[in-house]
Amino acid sequence: MGDSVLVRVLRGSSDAGIRFDEICTLLRRLRFAERIKGSHHIFTREGVDEILNLQPKGSMAKPYQVKQVRKVPAQYKLAEEEQ
Repeated sequence: MGDSVLVRVLRGSSDAGIRFDEICTLLRRLRFAERIKGSHHIFTREGVDEILNLQPKGSMAKPYQVKQVRKVPAQYKLAEEEQ
């Protein structure tokens, strides 16, 4: 499958190429709680101020939302947890 989703998200070179289910799985692996309301998948985690509200565009994640997700593991040093 190549690079992990986390590596691809952090690299930032393929925001339009991240599948929605991949980014949701990544956030769940990083211990975010997921709440679904309609097409909105809302991710929260204790100790993280940001609330990530994601919606799919077809089967893909929206590039601007991938960018929002990218900031959180870096800011809160969550990338090490995924290793």
